[in-house]
Amino acid sequence: MPGSGDDAGAAGYRPLLFSIAYGMTGSVGDAEDIVQDAFLGLTRARLAGTVVADQKAYLTTAVTRLGINYLSSARVRRETYVGDWLPEPVVIPAGGPGVGPAAAGPGPAEHAELADSLSMAFLVLLEALSPVERAVFMLREVFGYGYPDMARITGKTEVNCRQIFARARQRIAAGAPISDAAPSSARRAEGEELARRFFEAAAGGDMDALLGMLAPDVVLHADGGGKTQAIGKPLAGWQPVSRMLVSLLRRARVLGASLRLAWVNGQPGAVLYDAEGRVVSVIELDTGPNGHGSDVVQTMHAVVNPDKLAHLGPVSDVARLPEGRPSPGGPAADGGA
Repeated sequence: MPGSGDDAGAAGYRPLLFSIAYGMTGSVGDAEDIVQDAFLGLTRARLAGTVVADQKAYLTTAVTRLGINYLSSARVRRETYVGDWLPEPVVIPAGGPGVGPAAAGPGPAEHAELADSLSMAFLVLLEALSPVERAVFMLREVFGYGYPDMARITGKTEVNCRQIFARARQRIAAGAPISDAAPSSARRAEGEELARRFFEAAAGGDMDALLGMLAPDVVLHADGGGKTQAIGKPLAGWQPVSRMLVSLLRRARVLGASLRLAWVNGQPGAVLYDAEGRVVSVIELDTGPNGHGSDVVQTMHAVVNPDKLAHLGPVSDVARLPEGRPSPGGPAADGGA
């Protein structure tokens, strides 16, 4: 019954449940709603006299199926989305000293058990899958579920789940790999140091230092949702990307904006704040080896859509477009990306 010791035990599954729901939806707020709905379903089942022998199995199944339903209705909305679609960022303050007024406050994002396996690049790849394919692939590849459990959770047969997983893996085989474990403290320290040097070089206009930390084929993706000043399509190449960054941070400095280092979906990054401490954007850096013993930035994801930043605190309007004005297709100004 609600309030019993069983409920306290079930609450311990929240990190896992949030991770599954977030991996399915790409939305922090919707993931929290799905988890809450799953717990409400468990309470109703108990009140109706149902004996739930395995709370974890019950809740995991509920969250996954609610996620499949969510994606089925969200697919049409995303087909008409303005510009690049990126997930809502999972932001955790960096452990070292920051470069801004305040870190993003604590929230449900901090409870994601496997955030390191849910990078923005990975979640964008999952968008190519059907809702059931996404559920099967994620349960197997990220959370390590066996086929019997996957069959029970999704309502498919084991044979079906094997076929779905193989098909899904083929469809995104050319995409970014995922990590099956959190990085070591040494790797985290290296990531934070690279992010610190990267953003300091961009803010200071040090093109030589910046180019040394960018892969030649670096790509910048920005999600403004048609509501803010943001690039309309991905920007590729180290020179265009570096010029964009230097211009952006120079303009941000004039407006009194500042950056604070953070971990974004398990990757090094930063949160940009305006002069009043409101969130302007979140930037994630996907890094990898350059062949010479050091890491460079290979992909950048910038979330500027205010609807996807509200879970982090007050959102700035410095980059917001006037009502009725279309999102620009070219480079952004005034703190956009």
